[in-house]
Amino acid sequence: MKKTNVFISGLIALVVSLGAAAPANAFEAHPAFASIGSQTSIPVGHAEFCERRPYECQPIEQIANISLTDALWRDLQDVNNHYNTTVTPVSDRDIYGVDEFWTYPTNGYGDCEDFVLAKRAALIERGWPASTLLISVVMQPNGEGHAVLMVRTDRGDLVLDNQEALIKVWTDTPYTFLKRQSQAHAGQWVDIIDARDDSIVTATAGY
Repeated sequence: MKKTNVFISGLIALVVSLGAAAPANAFEAHPAFASIGSQTSIPVGHAEFCERRPYECQPIEQIANISLTDALWRDLQDVNNHYNTTVTPVSDRDIYGVDEFWTYPTNGYGDCEDFVLAKRAALIERGWPASTLLISVVMQPNGEGHAVLMVRTDRGDLVLDNQEALIKVWTDTPYTFLKRQSQAHAGQWVDIIDARDDSIVTATAGY
């Protein structure tokens, strides 16, 4: 509980530092909000997922971010903790015999994309706008690809990660952010400009 209170206090301080009356674009300019570049290629696994489930990859109502109330913060914690504790990480190769197969966790097993898809669907079911829940591809410090859920809130872009119990602002993670779903279309992707590197990083093969 103490860690949660400290984190919420930090997020509140971020909002205050931005200014309560600041326009939306002023918030977007703050480093707690990831900047995006142009439309880019859809990850292979997600493209195949969209072929199987086209109804999940349609244009969506574009809401820039969601106001993070205490109740919504509990939503994030509940969903993140549920899947991180009930799904066992296993590679697609071990489950399906292929390198990439994006789907929902199967019989309590899944890889990083499966965690993200499940968390995104659970939050949408709770009433969260789809445009604030973005599958994102990152590069780990060891150079391997990974997927996380980027949640766009008025207190910054938060990351739900199956490798980390704490929900963090994207800049507090150890990853290089590559690209994410478009906020206007669930089947399209855009580059992320990782300001820490001051460049757009292109994704690795398979992503």
